[in-house]
Amino acid sequence: MAPATETGRTGTGIGLLCLCRQGFEPELAAELSARAGEFGFAGYARTQRNDGFVLFMCDEAAALGRMLSWRELIFARQKMVVLAELPQLDPADRITPMLGMLADAPRFGDLWVEHPDSDAGKPLSGLARAFGNALRPALRKAGKLTDKPNEKLPRLHVVFIDGTHAFVCMAAPADSAPWALGIPRLKLLPDAPSRSALKLEEALLTLLAPEEREALMKPGMRAADLGAAPGGWTWVLTRQHLKVLSIDNGPLRQHVLDTGLVEHLRADGFHWQPEQSLDWMVCDMVEQPRRVAERMATWFREGWCKHAIFNLKLPMKKRWDETRMCLDLFEQQAGKPLVVRAKQLYHDREEITVLASPLR
Repeated sequence: MAPATETGRTGTGIGLLCLCRQGFEPELAAELSARAGEFGFAGYARTQRNDGFVLFMCDEAAALGRMLSWRELIFARQKMVVLAELPQLDPADRITPMLGMLADAPRFGDLWVEHPDSDAGKPLSGLARAFGNALRPALRKAGKLTDKPNEKLPRLHVVFIDGTHAFVCMAAPADSAPWALGIPRLKLLPDAPSRSALKLEEALLTLLAPEEREALMKPGMRAADLGAAPGGWTWVLTRQHLKVLSIDNGPLRQHVLDTGLVEHLRADGFHWQPEQSLDWMVCDMVEQPRRVAERMATWFREGWCKHAIFNLKLPMKKRWDETRMCLDLFEQQAGKPLVVRAKQLYHDREEITVLASPLR
């Protein structure tokens, strides 16, 4: 990708920088282009396969960023407004040019120095840590950074592409991932039945705001886990103190059953239906994404659940087209107005995770 040296007017930006899973840059570029067009913003995406990021060039980047909520972008792990791109930094002094271009910038409440989560970006983690330790005191001396993190002020991001090439960006803490690189640091606990537990844990953190999780995940609520074996998602729900109907012909781990919150029903999760309405339904079954979208819509149309989290396994090609088609199909067939949020999570692979809820 040919570098640009343009610097945007303070606060307006020259584009949006979004981080993503390596290999999904075309999907993110297509999503940003489509969404910007829907809101009437002109721009174009710059990226290369396996970069781990997309730069969407736009003269009104800050305004576009306010329209494109991070939580509603599917393939973006993080979303930032680019203040400047510095493609020819001197390794002997990277700080001076950054302080110079930030002279008219507002005061920032925090500083994150990052890199793409890609084969080329991961070796930059040491540079990011060291440079952050050097830049923070320089910013504070210049009056550009608070002594302690302040989420009421914009957050400054420096994203290194290589040792001499960096983007200087800003993000609103309330409208961006609260984790560096957009990756939550989750640990697989020893009693987790499978690694898939991390997907549901990340979905709850990413797709629901803290106040939404508190309101919608209350002890004693009833849920169904379709295709539950060996019990990873059921286990996550029990940790939220929900009562779970685990639907699968396969076995569940005994310690999950021993919680006293789980009833294991040996049935085909794709065709089973509850006898009464449930608070939650979750589903991580390997099936064609269109069939899953239609089945999930049936659950809402029939009133079998109030809220749901489910995965859509994507094809190898035309993944953005398939994503858009499946989500449109789901919303059309659900038969009621719903808030639908979808993300390709860090713990997802060739899939996206979808939240559907009547929450407004």
